[in-house]
Amino acid sequence: MIRRDWKRLRPSSLVHAMRLCKEFAQAKHNLSVERIADRMGATHDALYKWLATGRMPAILIPTFELACGCNYISEWLAASAGRLVVPMPTGRKAEGTELLDMNSSCAAALQLLTAFYQAPTEADTEATLAALRLHLEQVAYHHANVARYATPELEFDA
Repeated sequence: MIRRDWKRLRPSSLVHAMRLCKEFAQAKHNLSVERIADRMGATHDALYKWLATGRMPAILIPTFELACGCNYISEWLAASAGRLVVPMPTGRKAEGTELLDMNSSCAAALQLLTAFYQAPTEADTEATLAALRLHLEQVAYHHANVARYATPELEFDA
């Protein structure tokens, strides 16, 4: 069986996104299609039909993704509308080395981006996209930390 890097997978179509969700649930949570359908409150026959055709009712997409434990459909829908999806991580206090890593990844992304704009046919577009995505994810991490500080969560005493 092929090991997949589930964090780096990007669906190419709606049907592919639905099948990735199903495969993720099978690989990571050991769920069958029947069990996923049960968690959704649907029949397994209906779920098989939706997986084959890609015509799942939109109102059931969040339920399906929750049952599977991943968000490939939502990511594909956003990407197909020209939106960049960056998951907002749950934060912790950043260390100095992480801030230095963010600075160096920014420099690496800008260097690859400059090389791309100077000679687009010779540039490594996959490496450029990966570097830009990494930098955006690191910035999103710090964005979540600052947002949490701005609106603190309630602390309950035991």
